[in-house]
Amino acid sequence: MELLPRGEVLGAVDGLLDGIRRRGVECHSLMVVHRGRVVAEGWWAPYSADRVHLLYSLTKSFTSIAVGMAIGDGLLALDDRVVDVLPEHVPADVSEQGRRITVDHLLSMTVGHELDSLEEAWRLEPADLVKGFLRVPFVAAEGTRHAYDNATTFVLARMVERVTGQGLPEYLDERLFKPMGIEHAEWDRVASGNAFGFHGLHLRTEAIAAFGELLLRGGRWGDEQLVPREWVELATTKHVDTLPHPEWSENADFLCGYGYQFWMSRHGYHGNGAYEQYCVVVPSHELVVAVTATIQQDDALPGLLWDHLLPAIDTPADDALADRLRNLSLATIDGTAARSAEAKIDDTCDVLPGGTSVILDPVDGGWTLQLGPLTIDVGYGDWRESSPLGRPIVAMGAWQDDTYVADLYVITTPHRVRLTIDGGTATANWNVQPLTGPDLVKHVREPLMTRPDVS
Repeated sequence: MELLPRGEVLGAVDGLLDGIRRRGVECHSLMVVHRGRVVAEGWWAPYSADRVHLLYSLTKSFTSIAVGMAIGDGLLALDDRVVDVLPEHVPADVSEQGRRITVDHLLSMTVGHELDSLEEAWRLEPADLVKGFLRVPFVAAEGTRHAYDNATTFVLARMVERVTGQGLPEYLDERLFKPMGIEHAEWDRVASGNAFGFHGLHLRTEAIAAFGELLLRGGRWGDEQLVPREWVELATTKHVDTLPHPEWSENADFLCGYGYQFWMSRHGYHGNGAYEQYCVVVPSHELVVAVTATIQQDDALPGLLWDHLLPAIDTPADDALADRLRNLSLATIDGTAARSAEAKIDDTCDVLPGGTSVILDPVDGGWTLQLGPLTIDVGYGDWRESSPLGRPIVAMGAWQDDTYVADLYVITTPHRVRLTIDGGTATANWNVQPLTGPDLVKHVREPLMTRPDVS
């Protein structure tokens, strides 16, 4: 379903694609919207336009919008306290500062925790993350210092659900996604069944771009004011300075301040998720950029956009760029076909338990791979898709001398597994390990249910 009108291909994208290639950045999709029209779009095979993609912490920006709609309806207020809205989640020994934490502090991540409180909150209260959050010690006065804190957004999601009487996914579907024509939103959930709030939303790239365009339009979509304009302006305005994160690469666009679950940038603002899922909005240039990726160089984006898009934003392009965008692809696997193999997973791997059985049987055009409990179709010279436990895996493999090599893409996420079989030993390793843990079986089961351990 087309959410945004299409326009001419933008010549500046050619330089951006060159920059992406030079930096060794693994992009999965790119969509550029200029003055309300999609002027460039591309997907790196095997990723495609019809696929949803895990947004990781870009989900936080959607939760912020849910908060804003609840506030606009008079159901919630910035000075509402956690202890008042969620009283049954308040520990008996809650501190005075814990009693003072408000929606404003949660949104701006200025509750006073020293670092991300998620792991400690989970350790303190395995069955109640809100209670655990309130038990984590505060080291700074509330409202004085920003610390990136996933648990704040989890708490916000529960507050929205309490005052609206709906689950966060259902609320956003009814109030935002359906009116915008966004379909196929998927959500990962914690073991209780709740949506994370700070992570776990899967959307198509065009839906990410449409979200950015909604923000650029001040919350208006067509003839409907879906989100109060005042909220969009408030959420995307700097509320607090940001400091370098001790575990992140230095990136100038994360040192410009924080709004309400949005990062301020050198140009405009953005929502961001792990491994560089981006919704970038630059009001001064009427520009929205959506990116899904697996990028380990944390400083690559959005700087590449400033280097290549902004200086040539009005440059027309030729047919060669349109062809280039249509034919983007990640690396394929070359080699020979037709051999079978049996092996055991090496004990050093964490994708599956050591000793897991691996059986490779040739079929026409590829193989059937039995990987422990998973039966996966693997293509030779092409990608093949299967859904052994509900979520799709897209795979390609080949024999390279006496070693079999295959890439198994968990295609609705940034993640893939590289499988190798050499004699009777197999290894399986993630390109980047999912933040919800390394177990492959968990990540291909629908729906994904996990403890709230994403950082």
